[in-house]
Amino acid sequence: MGTLSIWHWLIVLLVVVMIFGTKKLKNMGSDLGGAVKGFKDGMKDGSSPDAPAAPQQQVSANNAAADKSTIDVEARQKS
Repeated sequence: MGTLSIWHWLIVLLVVVMIFGTKKLKNMGSDLGGAVKGFKDGMKDGSSPDAPAAPQQQVSANNAAADKSTIDVEARQKS
C-alpha cells in the first residue's frame, strides 16, 4: 500500500472525468494555463531593467543634522 501503480491513477482519472466531464476539465485546464502565463508575464515585467527604480527614502531631519558632511539637493530633469 506504499506506492500507487498506473492502474490506481487510471481509475482516479476515470472517476474525475466521470464526475466533471471532459468539457469542464478542458475549461479548467485552459484557465489554469492562462493564470500561469499571466504570472510569468508579471514576473518578467517586474525584473526588467527598464522598470523605474523605487523612489529613494528622504533623510530625516535628525540624521541630516547629525551628519554635516552630506548635502541634501533635489535633482531636476531638463525638459
